[in-house]
Amino acid sequence: MGRLARRGAGMAMLRTLSILLSLLVPAHTIKSPDCGGILTPSGLKYLAEVSKPHAESVLRQDLMAQPTPDPSVTSPSSRNQINSVKVDDFSLTLVPDTGMRLSIDVDLGITSAPSTTKEMQLSILADLHVEMNPEGNLELVTSACKPTLEELQSTEEMDSTSSGSDVDKQINVEKICLEVSKLLLFPNERLMSLAAPFPITPSCQVRYVPLAAPMYSEQGIIISLQTTFQVSGTAIPLPVSPVPFSMPEPASSSPSHLTLAFSEHFYTSLFFALEMSGAFNTTILSPLTTATLAEKITQMGSLFQEDLPVVLQVATRSSPRVVLEEGKAILKLFLTAQIGAVSSVFQSFLSVNVDASARLHLSVTDTRMIISAAAIEDIELSLAASDVGPVLAALLEELFLPTIREEVLAQINVVLREGVFLPHIASFTYTDVNVTIHKDYVLIPCNLQLEARTGEATTLG
Repeated sequence: MGRLARRGAGMAMLRTLSILLSLLVPAHTIKSPDCGGILTPSGLKYLAEVSKPHAESVLRQDLMAQPTPDPSVTSPSSRNQINSVKVDDFSLTLVPDTGMRLSIDVDLGITSAPSTTKEMQLSILADLHVEMNPEGNLELVTSACKPTLEELQSTEEMDSTSSGSDVDKQINVEKICLEVSKLLLFPNERLMSLAAPFPITPSCQVRYVPLAAPMYSEQGIIISLQTTFQVSGTAIPLPVSPVPFSMPEPASSSPSHLTLAFSEHFYTSLFFALEMSGAFNTTILSPLTTATLAEKITQMGSLFQEDLPVVLQVATRSSPRVVLEEGKAILKLFLTAQIGAVSSVFQSFLSVNVDASARLHLSVTDTRMIISAAAIEDIELSLAASDVGPVLAALLEELFLPTIREEVLAQINVVLREGVFLPHIASFTYTDVNVTIHKDYVLIPCNLQLEARTGEATTLG
């Protein structure tokens, strides 16, 4: 018994040492995406719809602000005042291979004297694109902007040209063009939130790091992401994907606002990070005691003179792996169970290898992917070491398999109960989600939903 206990402790120490040594190795710097997303033209249309009230509020605040009066100017035209601002049209369209085009028409109501009013329209046409700044963050940039101002209707009979040019001077079109991207509801602060660390467990975090500026195709805006994980604040080295992952473009136009894609390697890396954090290590109290075990394993009686509870200390012995097939996701776990009795200390007498395969169920709630183990589909026990003589695999399964099957399944679901945050930007969540599992990757088409400040979700279109 002492020999097995020392052997088990040695194995645990070696496993711990290997983890600590791997943490000393810098995380791999190979830039290989393992997930990403496509924002479709319908997604851009939705972003424009929800940005329209915001844009009107910003423009109203900027244009209706009273300028400081100039005492040297006494002409009647100096009394021009913008008293209404209404965004009539606000659209965002895709320009393949280039970026996005923002088109805005703003109706202005202007009073230049108590009895004189006019209506003018400010039109803005801006070309936008997202680029990566030196800090590695995505940034919305204006590459071109053309504002025009025209008079629609006026009750003024004379000097309209002079009055119109005075309005031109009042409206700082250069400032509007310089800050035109702020009229959208996803300014750079929100784009930066895409790469924020998200918790999975108290000691494990995930980040989605953009690898380059997005690409623009007819299907939408394509962004490739690389997942990184931290355990107790330290970035961990992930296994290198044997096959580079590229975003699978939809064959036809998608009605969804956004399609997220996750490779098989993403899921394997996720469970690898959880393993490194010790999430799957657990202690299980068996319904058996040393006396009931002695009825099946005769040498137990010579080791334990009193009846003691039996405990299983379960830990991973090698990294878990996820296999994606058409319509199903399978988690493969490779565990070792140290089986022993508890008196004042834990006394191990059996070491059993456990190879288990669990069917995973994937769904999405808000911005979190909910992963649960639906069932243990296949499980195999084999004797690794014994202080009580040979024990046949059939007897191991009879004694311990029901408990291990139940508790391993429960442990997986406990670890993943909070879900895994999907890549997303602040103030937006996902709805109308459909998760489809394909060979080697998972697709998640969904719609965007703006979270209202009051806590009530707002959906347009």
